[in-house]
Amino acid sequence: MKNNMFIKILVIDDDPAITEIMSMLLKTHGFDVITANSGSKGIDLVRENNPGVVLLDLMMPDMDGWQVCKVVRKFSNVPILILSAINDPCAVASVLDAGADDFLVKPVPSSVIVAHIRKMVRRTGALDTSKLKNIDTQPLRSQI
Repeated sequence: MKNNMFIKILVIDDDPAITEIMSMLLKTHGFDVITANSGSKGIDLVRENNPGVVLLDLMMPDMDGWQVCKVVRKFSNVPILILSAINDPCAVASVLDAGADDFLVKPVPSSVIVAHIRKMVRRTGALDTSKLKNIDTQPLRSQI
């Protein structure tokens, strides 16, 4: 585990197993991670913590990812990366139009998730990506 936390990542997914796996994965790459298991709690955490990137699932029971994107965009320009099992071009276009910045279809290799996060934060100038090394290239084992 890296001894410096470079940027705060908020993971929003209704499945606690997914948020736990994502938290462990991202922490090994030096990220400071906070999690929420509902869309409404995720919105609160965006307001309270000003994360550098939000990783967001689409299919959640209280508020879906589209709704979360729309609400967050009313008060924040935080980069939003969608991680979803939905592999439908119309859904991708719809959530990008709702305010998401990027979209990945689960399962996703951990190296791809980290690379997309790094790409998003490079644009904000908030991360020195040269300090992130030893990126795991193995795919995540669960359906993330």
